[in-house]
Amino acid sequence: MSASVVTYEQLKAMLANHSVQLFDVRKPDEFQAGRIPDSTNIPLGQLEESLKLPQEQFELQFKVKAPRKEDENIVFHCRSGNRSLSALEIAHRLGFIKARHYAGGYIDWEAHEKK
Repeated sequence: MSASVVTYEQLKAMLANHSVQLFDVRKPDEFQAGRIPDSTNIPLGQLEESLKLPQEQFELQFKVKAPRKEDENIVFHCRSGNRSLSALEIAHRLGFIKARHYAGGYIDWEAHEKK
Protein backbone atom coordinates (compact mmCIF):
# COMPACT_ATOMS: atom_id res chain seq x y z
CA MET A 1 0.00 0.00 0.00
CA SER A 2 1.21 3.48 -0.86
CA ALA A 3 2.64 5.67 1.91
CA SER A 4 0.12 8.32 0.93
CA VAL A 5 -2.87 6.10 1.75
CA VAL A 6 -4.61 6.07 5.14
CA THR A 7 -6.69 3.07 6.23
CA TYR A 8 -9.95 3.16 8.19
CA GLU A 9 -8.10 2.01 11.33
CA GLN A 10 -5.44 4.70 10.96
CA LEU A 11 -8.04 7.39 10.37
CA LYS A 12 -10.11 6.25 13.34
CA ALA A 13 -7.03 6.46 15.60
CA MET A 14 -6.07 9.90 14.25
CA LEU A 15 -9.61 11.18 14.88
CA ALA A 16 -9.59 9.72 18.41
CA ASN A 17 -6.31 11.55 19.13
CA HIS A 18 -7.50 14.73 17.39
CA SER A 19 -4.32 14.46 15.34
CA VAL A 20 -5.75 14.83 11.84
CA GLN A 21 -6.71 17.64 9.47
CA LEU A 22 -9.41 15.86 7.51
CA PHE A 23 -10.67 17.48 4.32
CA ASP A 24 -13.73 16.13 2.53
CA VAL A 25 -13.52 17.05 -1.16
CA ARG A 26 -17.06 15.96 -2.07
CA LYS A 27 -19.80 18.39 -3.08
CA PRO A 28 -21.52 20.30 -0.25
CA ASP A 29 -24.79 18.38 -0.69
CA GLU A 30 -22.93 15.05 -0.32
CA PHE A 31 -21.21 16.42 2.77
CA GLN A 32 -24.53 17.50 4.29
CA ALA A 33 -26.04 14.07 3.61
CA GLY A 34 -23.43 12.33 5.74
CA ARG A 35 -19.89 13.03 6.85
CA ILE A 36 -16.96 11.79 8.86
CA PRO A 37 -16.83 13.64 12.21
CA ASP A 38 -14.37 16.56 12.36
CA SER A 39 -13.99 16.70 8.59
CA THR A 40 -13.96 20.03 6.77
CA ASN A 41 -15.68 20.30 3.41
CA ILE A 42 -13.61 21.83 0.61
CA PRO A 43 -15.08 20.70 -2.73
CA LEU A 44 -12.43 19.47 -5.15
CA GLY A 45 -13.08 22.31 -7.59
CA GLN A 46 -12.18 24.85 -4.89
CA LEU A 47 -9.29 22.98 -3.34
CA GLU A 48 -6.38 24.49 -5.21
CA GLU A 49 -7.43 28.10 -4.65
CA SER A 50 -8.29 27.28 -1.01
CA LEU A 51 -4.86 25.79 -0.30
CA LYS A 52 -3.28 28.92 -1.77
CA LEU A 53 -5.18 31.26 0.57
CA PRO A 54 -3.28 33.18 3.25
CA GLN A 55 -3.56 31.42 6.63
CA GLU A 56 -5.95 33.98 8.17
CA GLN A 57 -8.26 33.91 5.18
CA PHE A 58 -8.34 30.09 5.12
CA GLU A 59 -9.22 30.00 8.81
CA LEU A 60 -11.98 32.61 8.41
CA GLN A 61 -13.48 30.76 5.48
CA PHE A 62 -13.30 27.18 6.80
CA LYS A 63 -13.27 27.74 10.59
CA VAL A 64 -10.32 25.40 11.04
CA LYS A 65 -6.57 25.84 11.34
CA ALA A 66 -4.92 26.29 7.96
CA PRO A 67 -2.78 23.32 6.92
CA ARG A 68 0.94 24.00 6.65
CA LYS A 69 3.12 22.50 3.94
CA GLU A 70 5.18 20.47 6.40
CA ASP A 71 2.17 19.00 8.25
CA GLU A 72 2.11 15.21 8.33
CA ASN A 73 -1.54 14.85 9.35
CA ILE A 74 -3.38 16.23 6.31
CA VAL A 75 -5.85 13.67 4.95
CA PHE A 76 -8.25 14.08 2.03
CA HIS A 77 -11.28 11.91 1.43
CA CYS A 78 -14.27 11.74 -0.91
CA ARG A 79 -16.92 9.11 -1.57
CA SER A 80 -14.82 6.31 -3.03
CA GLY A 81 -11.24 7.52 -3.42
CA ASN A 82 -11.14 9.03 -6.92
CA ARG A 83 -11.59 12.69 -6.04
CA SER A 84 -9.37 12.41 -2.98
CA LEU A 85 -6.60 11.05 -5.20
CA SER A 86 -6.98 14.15 -7.41
CA ALA A 87 -6.95 16.28 -4.26
CA LEU A 88 -3.73 14.60 -3.19
CA GLU A 89 -2.09 15.36 -6.54
CA ILE A 90 -3.09 19.03 -6.20
CA ALA A 91 -1.80 19.22 -2.62
CA HIS A 92 1.50 17.53 -3.49
CA ARG A 93 1.96 19.87 -6.45
CA LEU A 94 1.42 22.85 -4.12
CA GLY A 95 4.07 21.56 -1.74
CA PHE A 96 1.96 19.68 0.84
CA ILE A 97 4.24 16.71 0.27
CA LYS A 98 3.23 14.73 3.36
CA ALA A 99 -0.51 14.92 2.67
CA ARG A 100 -2.34 11.59 2.34
CA HIS A 101 -5.77 10.35 1.36
CA TYR A 102 -8.29 7.89 2.75
CA ALA A 103 -8.67 5.70 -0.32
CA GLY A 104 -11.75 3.87 0.97
CA GLY A 105 -13.62 7.13 1.25
CA TYR A 106 -17.00 7.68 2.81
CA ILE A 107 -18.31 4.37 1.44
CA ASP A 108 -15.64 2.46 3.40
CA TRP A 109 -16.17 4.64 6.49
CA GLU A 110 -19.91 4.04 6.52
CA ALA A 111 -19.47 0.30 6.02
CA HIS A 112 -17.17 0.10 9.06
CA GLU A 113 -19.30 2.39 11.21
CA LYS A 114 -22.45 0.32 10.62
CA LYS A 115 -20.84 -2.89 11.88
